[in-house]
Amino acid sequence: MDFLTILNNINDFVWGPPLLALLVGTGIFLTIRLGLLQVIKLPRALKLIFTAENEGSGDINSFGALCTALAATVGTGNIVGVSTAIAGGGPGALFWMWVAAFFGMATKYAEGVLAIKYRTTDQNGEVSGGPMYYIERGMGKKFKPLAIFFAVSGVLVALLGVGTFPQVNAISQSIQSTVGVDPRITGIVIAVCVGLVIFGGIQSISKVSEKVVPFMAVIYIIFSVAILIFSADQIIPALGLVFKGAFTPSAAIGGFGGAMVAKAIQMGIARGVFSNESGLGSAPIAAAAAKTKWAAEQGLISMTGTFIDTIIICTLTGLSIIVTGAWHGGAKGAVITQQAFATILPTIGPLLLTICLTLFAFTTILGWCYYGERCLEYVAGVKAIQPYRVVFVVMVALGAYLKLEAIWILADIFNGLMALPNLIALLALSGVIVAETKAYMAYVANK
Repeated sequence: MDFLTILNNINDFVWGPPLLALLVGTGIFLTIRLGLLQVIKLPRALKLIFTAENEGSGDINSFGALCTALAATVGTGNIVGVSTAIAGGGPGALFWMWVAAFFGMATKYAEGVLAIKYRTTDQNGEVSGGPMYYIERGMGKKFKPLAIFFAVSGVLVALLGVGTFPQVNAISQSIQSTVGVDPRITGIVIAVCVGLVIFGGIQSISKVSEKVVPFMAVIYIIFSVAILIFSADQIIPALGLVFKGAFTPSAAIGGFGGAMVAKAIQMGIARGVFSNESGLGSAPIAAAAAKTKWAAEQGLISMTGTFIDTIIICTLTGLSIIVTGAWHGGAKGAVITQQAFATILPTIGPLLLTICLTLFAFTTILGWCYYGERCLEYVAGVKAIQPYRVVFVVMVALGAYLKLEAIWILADIFNGLMALPNLIALLALSGVIVAETKAYMAYVANK
């Protein structure tokens, strides 16, 4: 049995029906307890992105916290993750990404609430928060082993999973296929650029994210919409494939080998979580740093991250791949999305995608460096921060050397390990989430 087979077996176990049911089930449970908040309060949440009061303790403003979280989520999951999901599970996988995102919005809201509610300050005077803190401070000291398990998993995800290898690999492969630069050179350049930013801490990461994230998202959305406009006659048939493929097996077409419904569900939910990270427990680490007096206010702002990431950006990617037929060409990873862009914009399309992918993945690396840093600080204290940053830069440089299959499987495994303790905490503290929500809504009503 080779290494890849062993990894696949571990991944199938971690991402088996129990975890997928727990992810979606937690979102459904919170949706019910919060009275469909992700629909009813979405307009207010979107407005708060730009109008939050930014009063209270914290290291960065609410918009900066959202951009830092989006920096970590809007990445290769939106380009490579979507294409991988559709290539493996058929167009129906996109439907299950929507399902995961819809209920994931309630989960992301809950994470944001608890992040502010139970945050603290480290020995350097910087805000620390996230699942490890709301597990220990909310559920009680006896659950500290669960908090440590989350933090250790978070460090592993940052160093060996989402934070480094998939991002660097996606950038280097995309640049190589577009302009022919050796992936090893790309990896070193990325590592140097990452190092220049991360040694400035959350303030530096936030400033870069606030500038890059909105810019790259708008550019990507504009060109994705352009593809759909040029292929307007294929949008309805594409949506038909999405809904049909979600509930019936997908037939083999071209280089696409067909897929069962179970595969569409697994690929859709797993890649959806990889993309928007709802339930994973990463985003509340950034949310905890926001300047706000109201936990629920930051919860609403955090919730928009999943909406922007999956409902908007992943949908545009998925539909672009389906309407152009790129999904059944037999290609892998970012090349599928490149082919979709090249169909409509043969000269500039692949180059634009490479630029977007590079910016997406680069900011994801920055965001995940911060997540891993906060997790390690919880376990080992502030003395471990600087050595961690050095190791992180080295891991980024190594990211261009690993094969795509092994990278994605490792990322999925660590994601699953990270999600489990976080989901347990969200269910255990759902009463606190509801109470904080009611208090904030009463404050808003009386303003």
